[in-house]
Amino acid sequence: MNTASQRHSVDVAGILLGGGAPVVVQSMTNTDTADIAATVAQVKLLHDTGSELVRVTVNNDAAARALPHIVEQLAQQDCHVPLVGDFHFNGHKLLTRHDAAARALAKYRINPGNVGHGKKRDRQFSDMIEIACRYDKPVRIGVNWGSLDQQLLAGLLTRNANLADPLSLQAITRQAVIESALTSAAFAEDIGLGAERIVISCKMSRVPDLIEVYQELAKRCRYALHLGLTEAGMGDPGVIASSVALAILLNQGIGDTIRVSLTPEPGATREREVKVAQQILQSLDLRSFNPSVTACPGCGRTTSEYFQVLAQQIQQELDASMPSWKHQYPGVESLKVAVMGCVVNGPGESKHANIGISLPGNGEQPVAPVYQDGEKTVTLKGDNIAQEFIGLVKDYVKNRYTPG
Repeated sequence: MNTASQRHSVDVAGILLGGGAPVVVQSMTNTDTADIAATVAQVKLLHDTGSELVRVTVNNDAAARALPHIVEQLAQQDCHVPLVGDFHFNGHKLLTRHDAAARALAKYRINPGNVGHGKKRDRQFSDMIEIACRYDKPVRIGVNWGSLDQQLLAGLLTRNANLADPLSLQAITRQAVIESALTSAAFAEDIGLGAERIVISCKMSRVPDLIEVYQELAKRCRYALHLGLTEAGMGDPGVIASSVALAILLNQGIGDTIRVSLTPEPGATREREVKVAQQILQSLDLRSFNPSVTACPGCGRTTSEYFQVLAQQIQQELDASMPSWKHQYPGVESLKVAVMGCVVNGPGESKHANIGISLPGNGEQPVAPVYQDGEKTVTLKGDNIAQEFIGLVKDYVKNRYTPG
């Protein structure tokens, strides 16, 4: 199986995908792209949250005309995140008609199933690839099983029906998704787009299908791979399904960039999908984005909520401090804090963290030893343990992560 380090490295306006580079987090706006102010605000929110690439819908002339202005206004706000244009059905017309938009985008996303049919499909696909070549833009060939090339699928089903032991429809659909991606990528190379400018995705909505498709894809090509469970859903089910699918593949070395496709709650902002993607990577020790707080779940030894409240306070304090800390204290995103509730695992977990506290459980002495880098440094007592420990965490950050 080809791992990430063996894949072509794709440069997207300075962000590297594949070739052993860290896995990149990306997301997508849900604004009307023609609404410049709303789109700029959402792109900046996503980028400030941690999205390193942001995709925007380009579905009509108004959206295409807006793109150069969006990029310009983002730059004025010192936001230089690469924008990816998402094209379906009429991308060949929009890229041809709107030269400024073609130049402004850092990358194009083309769905082979929505390019056209027959000879028209090849010509329209070629038009987009030729423009990408002209402006040296990378392209994601993004196949989605919900918009699969029906002609390709029909051909595979016909051949399958003549087999002595036909495969299931599910298996043929997976095969069609992979073939669509690889044949489209080969066609793009024939037109002149280098393999180092191609990213592939094969989006599925069922976890087992996604895993099987990407495992096969990783064996058969060296293109950079974009991972994502399409239409993952809303809330915890979407988070869990995406986390399961992406974690399995990433742990096998498959995947160069990820997007968690969550449906936002009504009226909610969109950055949760970025935070979930970051947490998946951080949980696998692939990247660090924010300090982490280890806290025990609680049991009969910890009927007091004190350690839960302290863990929540610490997490809130870290979240509030990170916007300034990440500029002041390089490396602070790898900080590990432990807030434990009793003597069973408290001292041991605290020693494993950069800084940790072991609070007293039921019947234990009302003292809380603090450990820094594996060594006990102080014991806190009294009614102000929480604020004292928060102060110790801040002092640790200042002393440990100050440059020089």
